[in-house]
Amino acid sequence: MANQNTLDTTRDARLEARVSAAQKNLLQQAAALSGRTLSEFVVASAQDAARRVLAEHESIRLSREEQLAFVQALLNPPEPNARLKRAAKAYRQRTGA
Repeated sequence: MANQNTLDTTRDARLEARVSAAQKNLLQQAAALSGRTLSEFVVASAQDAARRVLAEHESIRLSREEQLAFVQALLNPPEPNARLKRAAKAYRQRTGA
């Protein structure tokens, strides 16, 4: 998988979208104000949005209360119950660990 932080400079794939006249006008105005072509603006905007969505899904945000509970669970884990013990045993048997 390519590094998501590097820009692929080869442009061999196409992306098409149908938009309303009002949407196109809005995008053209924004592109002009940012000194980009419409295509450059749309691609850069979509890429920025995609990175934000990926970043949101790659991080976990916890409230202060949840943070404390998480740390407590790490520092003082509960004893494994019967179901967890069976799962661990089954895993060891499958993997030979």
